[in-house]
Amino acid sequence: MAALGTVGVLVGGGPAPGINGVIGAATLAAHGRGARVIGIFEGFRHLMRGSAEIQDHVRVLGREDVVAIHMQGGSILKTSRANPTQKPGDLERCVEALDALGIEKLVTIGGDDTAFSAVAVSQAGGGRLPVVHVPKTIDNDLPLPDGVPTFGYETAREHASNLVAGLHEDGRTMNRWFFAELMGRQAGFLSLGTGAAAGATLTLIAEEFPEGLIRLSDVVRVVEGAVVKRLALGKSHGCAVIAEGIAERLDPDDLAEMADVARDEHGHIKLSEIPLASTIARLVKKSLADRGVSLTVNAKEIGYELRCLPPCAFDREYTRDLGVGAIELLSRGETGVLVSRQGGRCVPIRFSDLIDPETERTRVRYVDVNSDTFLHARSLQTRVEESDLADDSMVDRLAQASGLAPAAVRERYARVG
Repeated sequence: MAALGTVGVLVGGGPAPGINGVIGAATLAAHGRGARVIGIFEGFRHLMRGSAEIQDHVRVLGREDVVAIHMQGGSILKTSRANPTQKPGDLERCVEALDALGIEKLVTIGGDDTAFSAVAVSQAGGGRLPVVHVPKTIDNDLPLPDGVPTFGYETAREHASNLVAGLHEDGRTMNRWFFAELMGRQAGFLSLGTGAAAGATLTLIAEEFPEGLIRLSDVVRVVEGAVVKRLALGKSHGCAVIAEGIAERLDPDDLAEMADVARDEHGHIKLSEIPLASTIARLVKKSLADRGVSLTVNAKEIGYELRCLPPCAFDREYTRDLGVGAIELLSRGETGVLVSRQGGRCVPIRFSDLIDPETERTRVRYVDVNSDTFLHARSLQTRVEESDLADDSMVDRLAQASGLAPAAVRERYARVG
């Protein structure tokens, strides 16, 4: 096995439960192989400034510093979205700073943007700095093999499902609806898993709409249809889970009506600043009110409160396994790989295998809407189905509940796509 020397550890992107588990396990495993470990604060932010002040933004990690941190949420090394691939010179300054620290191998923890940046830094250094990446995101959207989650997802889903279940019960108690918007930039895994676990009335994700832009009016029609069907069944309450990733694909004309579109350092729309759930709530209420149907609905955003939770048992064990796996891969001379756990083994996946050749960015794993997992979850939701629209008696009930004529019911609530 290759000598480790000095190992650097950094965290990039948004927080996710279990980060400290990776830091702690990687540190302990590296010490067990005679290595020195340096923790780098705030991802690439200070590395991008070069070597001048880098010593003020690092910490030598000993065993006593990390022995129990896997129980904690957050990140003892903090994190940032600083992107060294955007401006000329930043990559070279990162290499200079890492050289000044004497770092010979690097463990990065983060999502696809952090992985992309880590590879770019390694390449800027002529490939002399081996890098192993540990995938992290509560969105679960990195292109790992089927059934292999990203760490943090299970903790976030557990907590989110408890929150949604509480909202559902509040709605039942108060005869009102809740529209809960969940994080998930592009993929709907967190929303789908949360809605299924909580028994949400409806869960709406971007993947179920046809490819291309999504019209806000179509989203409103699906959600309104669920409300109307519940009313037709004698229920004036419910809870709809709505994936924030829908906003990523909204028609620009619809998006412009909601808010000024801010973007982060990687060029992504700041979905947290787009009031998707409250906009849908307003439009559904107005649509029904215009036809004489009263509805009480509250919008709730669920996201930031999920990211720094103490990890659940699954993520505690999982992240410690991945942390040790990252050090083992570096010891074996691996570089430019992501560490995954498959069938009880830590398996390297080459970064190059994750890149979409058309976009030259990391591929995104999406929910398969033809899978049993999605179809079974959808079958337990309340939606206006094609079978409802083919049933004259049900159409009459929907018409009465919605204030529409039967023909208009069939037109308005026809399945999108």
